[in-house]
This record gives sequence, C-alpha cells and structure tokens, in this order.
Amino acid sequence: MDGAAATEEAGIGFRVLVLALLALASGHMLSTLLRTIPGISLDLMASDFGSSPQVLASLTSIYHFSFAAAQVPVGAAMDRFGVRPVSISLLIGTIVGALVSALAVGPVTFVLGQLLLGVATSGMLMCPMTLAAKQMSAAKFGLWSGLILSIGNTGMLLSSSPLAFVVDQFGWRAGFWGSAGLGVAVLIAVFALVPQQPAAHADDSSPLHQMVEVLRLGVSRGLRGVIALSLVSLGVVLALRALWGGPWLMDVKGLSRIEAGNVLGLFTLAMTVGPICIGLFDRKFGHRRAVVGGSHALAALLFVLMAAGAPHFPISNLFGVAAMPSEYDLVLLILIGFVTSAQPLLYGMTRQLIDAQNTGKALSAVNLAFFLGAALMQSSTAGVAALYGLPAVLLYMAVALLIGTVLFWVYTSATTAIR
Repeated sequence: MDGAAATEEAGIGFRVLVLALLALASGHMLSTLLRTIPGISLDLMASDFGSSPQVLASLTSIYHFSFAAAQVPVGAAMDRFGVRPVSISLLIGTIVGALVSALAVGPVTFVLGQLLLGVATSGMLMCPMTLAAKQMSAAKFGLWSGLILSIGNTGMLLSSSPLAFVVDQFGWRAGFWGSAGLGVAVLIAVFALVPQQPAAHADDSSPLHQMVEVLRLGVSRGLRGVIALSLVSLGVVLALRALWGGPWLMDVKGLSRIEAGNVLGLFTLAMTVGPICIGLFDRKFGHRRAVVGGSHALAALLFVLMAAGAPHFPISNLFGVAAMPSEYDLVLLILIGFVTSAQPLLYGMTRQLIDAQNTGKALSAVNLAFFLGAALMQSSTAGVAALYGLPAVLLYMAVALLIGTVLFWVYTSATTAIR
C-alpha cells in the first residue's frame, strides 16, 4: 500500500511538472509571436509611420538588444525569487508592451514598444528551461529543451498565414491586440498551473558580480565554441523568419501577403517539428557535436542556394528563368528550418560542460549569446539590405553561419564529453 501511494505521489508530481512546463512554454510561444510580427507587416507599419522598411527593420533590433541585456537580471531574479513570480511579472510586462505596440504612432513609440517587449519576454524561454534543468536528468533535459523550443516556435506559426490574414483584414495593429489577449490567457495558465517553490541555492552576490560571472563563463575555454555558434545560430533564423522572409517572398518572388504567409508557415512548421525530432535522435544515438556542427554547415549552404535563386543570379541563369519559383524557396526554407533545429543541443552541451552550481549562469550566458547575436544580425542585415539588396543579406548570413561553425569545431575539438 505504501509503495503504491509513493508511486502515485511521484506520478502526481510529474504531472504537475509537465503542466507547469507547458504553461511556461506558452509564454515562450507568445514571445516568438511578438518578435516575428514585423516580418509579415513591416511594409504596412513603415507606411503608417512615414518611414522606410529598412529603417524600421533596423529599429526592430532594439527588441533583441533589450532582450539580451535583461538576461542576467532576470536569471538573478529567478535564483532569488523562483520561477513562478518572475514569469508572472514578465507576462504582465509583455501585455503592457503589446498594448504600447498596438497604439504606436511613429518610430519613437514603436521603439518604446519593442524595448518593453524585449525586456518583458527576456525570461520566457529561461523560465521553463530553468525549471526543467532543476527537476530533470541530463538525458530528459535534452529532450524537454527541444520540446520547449518546439512549443515556443508555434508562435511563429501564428505569425505566418493566420497573422497575414488578420493583417489583410484588420491591419497590422490587430496582431499586437491579439497578442495582448493571448498574454492574458497565458498569465492565467501560469498563475493556475505553476507551483510556488522556494528558490534553491539563491545567489546573494551583487548584480555586477553575477554579470561578471556570466561573462566569464561565456568566454571560458570550455564554452567558447558553444558561444561562438550561439551568436549566429538563432540570429540568422530570426532575421530570416521575423524580418526578411516576408520581403524576400513578396518583393523578390512576387507573392501576395497570404501566399508569403503560407510559405513562412511551412518554414515555421519545420522549425517546430525539428527540435523534437533532433531531441529524440540525440537521446537515442548521441553524436551531439557532429549533429550541431554538420547541421549548421548545411544551413550555410542552403542560404547560399536560396540567394543564388534570385533574379539574374547563378541558379536562375543556370535554369534559364528570370528567378527561381517560390516552390524552390519553400523547399530550402523547410530544410533550413529543420537543420537549424539542432540549436537546443547547445543547451544540452552546456549542461555537460559546466558543473551543476554554475548551470544557471552558463545557460544564461548561452541565451545571452543567442539573443545578442539576433540583435546584431537584425541591425547589421538592415544595412546590408539597404546597400546591396536582399540576396546579399542571405549571403551575409551564410558567411556568418560558416564562421560560427568553424569556431565551434575548433574550440570543441578537444572536448570528449560532447562527441
């Protein structure tokens, strides 16, 4: 009887954990929705604000700069207060940021909205990741980190065809109004499903000391390869999905907004299914280093092939067409979405390389690199687009991926724990 009771109690505990992770991962879904709204409505927003799409695209980088800057204080807050109060506070801030964005009347108020959203959504990924890392084994964490990212990427599914339809029917502001409403629903779910737990091993050191520790771990020999790839891995995907994918399909390939949304939706579906598949593969077969390095090298090649299908570029000339059809881009986008889904393995590698007491700071360092890289990629590609056009943007991102992959291979070559 006692054994059965103990088993049942453990089962209830696991169910509570799963429900809590699903609720928190829904916050990450909201974050990915909000950061990709400009990708399908950038032209309309620029027209309303009396600005150019290139200028407005460069301003979207403030989201990722503020997101990255908030990683350390948010991580410290989770150590001091626990996941539940931090996630509730961030969700309230996200709702406010979505409302400010919906009411924006020009570039200044747009930047304010992006700033608020960047800070408020900065912990939406780390909240479920932190809870999973503290409650699960390393093997299960690798699988669940992929599942959390897959759930989060469904936000980009919402910002593809569904958002394109909403924008066509009701205008771009409706995307932010709808996101605010979704934020209220996620807030209620987190309040109801995430248990209150005392913060374990609280770090009472100063915020400055915590910042130094995160940066120290980030540049340490053990993590240098992971950080180098993190700086470009997410950045190129977000720049493509959240910023340049829509203009590429509409302006270069001549698709309507709805058609472009359909293509981006399938791209996002690959990004949603990919982490689960790669997580299952990793749990069964291993070879994390080879999977991560090889997949990102392949992604660089796919970016080059996509650029080469532009008007008067080599592949278009090879096939004797003005430009490769959108079906060509669809295949490449699906492949890019799938192969870059190895990103969650970088979190798993970090857990293997760093001792338990520094796991939180190390994960914060990797997350900081992911979103600092996204900010740098968005701001730098805006300049490339203005000067040289969209094909050059794709080639620029391919080179960045290649450099990050080479550094990853070099700095992880002596590490046997992640082979």
